[in-house]
Formats: sequence, C-alpha cells, structure tokens
Amino acid sequence: MRKLLILTAIAMALTAHAQDYTWAKDLRHRLLIDFNKSRSEVTDYIKRYIPDVTDGQLDAWERGKALESMTIDGQKRYFHNAAPNLFRIDKACRAIKEAKDGPFHDGYEEVDRLNVPAIMRHASTATGHRAEPKHMRVTYRLTVKADAVPAGETVRCWLPFPRRDVKRQSAVKLLRTNCPARISPAADAHSVLYMEQRAKAGQPTVFEEQFSYTVMGEYHRLSATDVQPYDTLSNIYRQFTGEDGRHIVFTPRLRQLADSLTQGLTNPYLKARNIFTYITRNYPWASAREYSTIENIPSYVIDNRHGDCGQVTLLFMTLCRISGIPTHWQSGFMMHPAHDNLHDWCEVYFEGVGWVPVDQSFGIPSYATTDDQRYFFLGGIDSWRLIVNNDYGQPFFSHGVDSEGKAFNGTKKYPRSETVDFQRGEAEWAGGNLYFDQWSWNIDITYLP
Repeated sequence: MRKLLILTAIAMALTAHAQDYTWAKDLRHRLLIDFNKSRSEVTDYIKRYIPDVTDGQLDAWERGKALESMTIDGQKRYFHNAAPNLFRIDKACRAIKEAKDGPFHDGYEEVDRLNVPAIMRHASTATGHRAEPKHMRVTYRLTVKADAVPAGETVRCWLPFPRRDVKRQSAVKLLRTNCPARISPAADAHSVLYMEQRAKAGQPTVFEEQFSYTVMGEYHRLSATDVQPYDTLSNIYRQFTGEDGRHIVFTPRLRQLADSLTQGLTNPYLKARNIFTYITRNYPWASAREYSTIENIPSYVIDNRHGDCGQVTLLFMTLCRISGIPTHWQSGFMMHPAHDNLHDWCEVYFEGVGWVPVDQSFGIPSYATTDDQRYFFLGGIDSWRLIVNNDYGQPFFSHGVDSEGKAFNGTKKYPRSETVDFQRGEAEWAGGNLYFDQWSWNIDITYLP
C-alpha cells in the first residue's frame, strides 16, 4: 500500500510538472543563462584594453548594439560574451585590442591554407568535384548531471550522427554505443541516434556513441556563364525559394536589402556573389546567444551588426531566396585538427550546375591570393566537416525498434534546447526538457590514415 501511494505521488508530481510548463517560463530561464553579466563585470573586462572607459561610452555602445544587453525582471543584464564581442564588432575597439594583443587569426585557416588549394587542384577532374578525403573516428558523449532527473526515471537522449545521404560523406559506420540505440532514416532532416537509460541516484547518466566516416572537400569553379536561367516551375525552385515561416521570412527591410544588393543583375551567380561579399564585409563573427531565444535570426544580425556561423548563414539564405536563388541549410561540426567546433553553412542551387556548398561565415579567407581563392567558399567547402543536418528546426523521427528489438518512441515531447540547429544533442525526461545547464557534451576525434 505504501509503495502504491509513493508511485501515485510521483505520477501526480510529473503530471503537475508537465501541466505547469509554459514557453514563457522556459524562455526566461534560457535568457537568464545567456544574460548573466553585470555592468561592473562588463566594465572590468573592457578596462583591460580601455582603462579610462566611461559610462557614456558604454551607453553609446549599447545604443549602437555593439554591447548587447537586455532588461529581465526589471534588471539590466549583459550577454555573457558582451564584452569580448565588443572588440569584435566595434572597429575602433577591435583596433585597440589588436594593438595590444596582435592581430587575431582563426586557427582553422592555418589548416585550410593547405587543404583548400589541394581541393582546388584536384576537384575539377574528380567525380562530383570532390577531393582530399579525410577519415575520422569519433567518440561523442552526452552526460546528464547526477540527480538532474529523479532516480528510476527514464532519460531520453538524441545524439548527432553522420548523414548517410550526402555524397561528400561516406563509409559511415556505427562502431558502438553504451546502450541500445536507433538511428534515424537517412533522408530525415536531422541525422539522429536515439537512446534511453534510467537515472540512478547520485550518478550522472551518460550516453555515448562511437562512429567512423569519410568526408571530402568539394569545389566548383563557378562563373556567371556556367549558370542558366531557373526553371521556375521545378520542384527545387518552388520548394527552396520561398519563406519557411520560421527564420526565413521576407520582411520589408530584408526585401529592400536584397533588392539593393542585386539591382541591375539578372545572373543568379552574380547575385549570390554580391550577397556573399556584402555579408562578409559588414557582419563580423561574434559569439551568439542561443538561437531559441531569437524571434527572427536574419533581422537580429542586421539589428546587432554581427552574427555567428548559423546566423549569417540564415541571412545569406534569406537574401538569396528573396532574389530567386534556391538555398537549403546544412550543419554539423567543423572537424579541423585542434579547432573542432559546432558549425553551420548551406547549399545553393544553380541551374546547369546543381547544388553547391556555401560557407558564409568562412567568407573570404585571409590567405587568399587569387579571386578563385577569395570565393572558394561560394561553391566550395573544405574537407574538415561532419555533416549532420540538411535542414533546421524539423521534428525528430518518431517510432521504431532499437538495436535490441525493443520498440521506442523517439518523438521529442518538450521544446528542444536548440530549437533551430541540432549538433550538441538533446535530452529530456517525463518531467521536462533538460536544458544545457543540466548536461554537458564532449567530442573526441581520432584522425585516421
């Protein structure tokens, strides 16, 4: 009888938790994590480079959106990377920091400095314009903190897995998992490995996968003469040139910007090149708040005069679609040795050429010495990638049977921690989503011969 009462109480508590959920409360929690710095903490960082910084300067940077803040519960709070971002966004501040620390260099560019020219040399005569294969073995782990979920409750986990339907990526093998798992269908927008475990008191819940795969770089030496007029009645054109109701939304301001960048041009490649160049020159990379907290990402980039890889990619995609150029999202990880990280890019469709990769955030490389090298990432991509997604913000696969023949339901019940992209993974239990402050992730890469 006592056991029955305990189980009933637990069930009632879980039901109450689920009924108590609102997106407004969830969003507030996410924003409080992202905006966790005080004005004094921001000022202390800035004083490392500008010792006599004034309140007037801080206010001016805030008005100009170079210093990101938000008022939550009546209190002004600053984005956790607001101070470092100031020295990326504001040109005068950037010059001050570089005078003290020296010019900033992206470490991945040193890797691409060798990889990109090799791809350019070999891709033109290779099948599918793909060259310079890289072979990797990856161990990926998601660890839910001890007691984040009550003992005995089922923790549900979705991990990233290499796509099997992209020609740049091949020989995908799942080598092992630490519990029964199910892989999503190859054509799903998000390539997912789903697992479940029961939480144990005082112990973290660990989900681990190991896989191997081969990935290649790709390069199309594009010119305006390669690109034909679109068949505007084709499925590709109709599906990938419209709004999607999520972040690709044709606002009046974005329409005006797209029109100004493509005025007088009829060739799709020249239009895309103008858009690519404009974003590269006007929106520097800066650390981003969580995408789930932003209503419209392309508008956010324009408002705040900066963006990370996914944010500038969505801006590029939107401006291209407004201009009648088909685009679709692609993302996963950049796997450059010693510089691996989450990363987003896209693909563009040119009639007469097909789908080609575009990495807007890699932009025009600092090492480029020729026009072809400057625009390598408009029609090309390096070999150091893990491709997980072919779209963003789509549902995960649902029902199936795991590797031990057990039926499962892989539908995500609560809003994802990352509602746009899917890279780090996701986790939840019957009582709610597990946000990023309740778990950690780790990727371990072995580069194979």
